[in-house]
Amino acid sequence: MKRVKSRYLGWGLLAGLLLSPFVQAEERLEDYPVQLPLALSGEGPWYRLEVPMALHFAARFGDLRDLRVFNAEGQALAYALVPGQSAAHDSQQEQAVRWFALYAEQDDGSGVPNLRVQRSTSGTLIELLDEADAAPKPAQLRGWVLDASAIEEPLVRLQLDWVGAQEGFQRFSIEASDDLQSWQPWGTGQLARLSFGSERIEQRQVELPGRQARYLRLLWQSPQQAPQLTAVILHSQHSEQVPDPLVWSQSLPASRSPDGEYQWQLPLALPLERLRVELSQANSLAPIHVVGRSEGKGAWRPLAQGLLYRLPENGTEIRQDELQLPGWPVQQLRLQVDPRGGGLGTEPPTVQVAVRASQLVFLQRGSAPYRLALGRAGAHSAALPLTTLIPAYQPQRLQQLGRAELLAEATLSTRLEATAAAGGDWKRWGLWAVLLLGVGMLALMAISLLRRPAAG
Repeated sequence: MKRVKSRYLGWGLLAGLLLSPFVQAEERLEDYPVQLPLALSGEGPWYRLEVPMALHFAARFGDLRDLRVFNAEGQALAYALVPGQSAAHDSQQEQAVRWFALYAEQDDGSGVPNLRVQRSTSGTLIELLDEADAAPKPAQLRGWVLDASAIEEPLVRLQLDWVGAQEGFQRFSIEASDDLQSWQPWGTGQLARLSFGSERIEQRQVELPGRQARYLRLLWQSPQQAPQLTAVILHSQHSEQVPDPLVWSQSLPASRSPDGEYQWQLPLALPLERLRVELSQANSLAPIHVVGRSEGKGAWRPLAQGLLYRLPENGTEIRQDELQLPGWPVQQLRLQVDPRGGGLGTEPPTVQVAVRASQLVFLQRGSAPYRLALGRAGAHSAALPLTTLIPAYQPQRLQQLGRAELLAEATLSTRLEATAAAGGDWKRWGLWAVLLLGVGMLALMAISLLRRPAAG
């Protein structure tokens, strides 16, 4: 009996020896296949780096748990990761508003009608008329004034419905005012209504810049084709924080799936926020559906649908080549194109994807040069909470920290893609091989023991 216990004790010591390299291993720069020099500027000792998309592609894990910063002495520095924040915490409201037609004389070259406005003490628009002292002339619908005076939050989206216009694109300028006297340009909008057989494709929403205004003015670029509005809805947004900017990937080439659809494979699953599709040929029109999945054998989920186009208009070119994605982790993308629109050309299109920019914040210690490292297989996160890394931290302080930048950023994508493709954390694989060999030896010893006859 004692002999059996001693053997179990020996096996336990052997297993402990085999596992000790993993338990006692310290962070070493040479364990990370991707190493990039950093340049620091501004006031320390804390510095922040906006993580580019190329680093996401080179990482082993979507949450960047394998990312580290080392100093010249080879010491791993304390750091925190601040994930990119989208507008997911924002609350949006929609409200139907009143609209008032603007008429202009057909021979009026100014294109902007004269207004006479009456308002109540609450600021609500009551009446909008042409000047009475002008001689009556033939008039045409020029645009609309929208009354948004009851909305106090920033305006982020305009949704219209209409009748009476011919099918196609309706383009207009957008202006904003608080007093109906001075108007500020808010860009342009475009409506679309197209039919394919028994199906209809519509684009009824226009993005607004997220600012407050009491009134909006829509002026059609082709008044003779101006539609009659039947519904106007304004979407406003209450933001507790400003969304972080997007970081974009390089152009990604497509492959063809067995059923002829376009497909893209990312190095790992990432929370994609935006998709940009290259429209290489002029006069392109493509209704599309985008689906995705986070792993190779998972179920495909719908991500977005819309109308992409690159078309001429009044001597210029109008283009819509981006789609909003829901921010789910996606590793594979598939693009389904309705062939009735003419497709996307003979060559497979390239795409760019974007995620919200994450921030790496680290505490400077030791001497330069400082290096960012990542790509270690089996790494575990060593990130601290930002409030621990920076005592008495306040959110507004993040933008005041010193800046870190990756050197040789022009060649960053090529270097990272080559390094990631080469892979090869051979030291770690060697340690795993030793461990598996030891487990095999223990199994053989156990089988040998069980086959022995029990001592009398």
